[in-house]
Amino acid sequence: MTQSTAPTRRTLPTPPTALVTGGASGIGAAAAARLRADGVDVVTADLAAGADEKLDVTDPDAVAALVAARGPFGILVHSAGIVGPAEPLSELDLDEWREVYRINVDGTFLLCRAVVPGMVAAGWGRIVTMASIAAKEGNPGQSAYSSSKAAVIGLTKSLGKELATTGVLVNAVAPAAVATPMNARTDPAVLARSRDLTPMGRMGRSEEIAELVAWLCSDRVGFSTGAVFDASGGRASY
Repeated sequence: MTQSTAPTRRTLPTPPTALVTGGASGIGAAAAARLRADGVDVVTADLAAGADEKLDVTDPDAVAALVAARGPFGILVHSAGIVGPAEPLSELDLDEWREVYRINVDGTFLLCRAVVPGMVAAGWGRIVTMASIAAKEGNPGQSAYSSSKAAVIGLTKSLGKELATTGVLVNAVAPAAVATPMNARTDPAVLARSRDLTPMGRMGRSEEIAELVAWLCSDRVGFSTGAVFDASGGRASY
């Protein structure tokens, strides 16, 4: 009879360094603050002022240069993204569509691709991508945003399976509408619809999402990868 052996749990001897994109405001800034409270060394990156590093997440050379200069990173929280236009699909310009995908999907791909080799070499890593409840439900008038976030979920699930035996865990967080600067430019009717669909009857707060992110970035998680964790005030139905 073959005796089964429990897998070795990989841990880092010292707190890892985290890269948080979109870290100048909103969920990214809240996640950075929460990780720092856990004793993690955090590097924030954003095009907006206030981050440690200025970064265009769609620029592969800039992404590679940042990881080479400030890495290796044991944690990636990829929070950079845009909502894009609130328009019927039939009225959506192709360039607007492509911009949403370039930032939300290409940016996720580039950041993950850049940090994965160092994490695998270390035998430990945590990647948290930012999806949306819109990825599951499809918000009317937001086809580019909804489908781009669905692509983020697909990427997360695929990468989680690829790295499942390496010690690197890859998970997504799918919030409902959250009161952030990114949503300040969102059509108020779209936000009102999201709030009305939320059983708690309110928008989320960045700090609430950051708590979930911090847990997924920690060594307290060991058996979840390629998963989607909802933070939707009860809106998520699957």
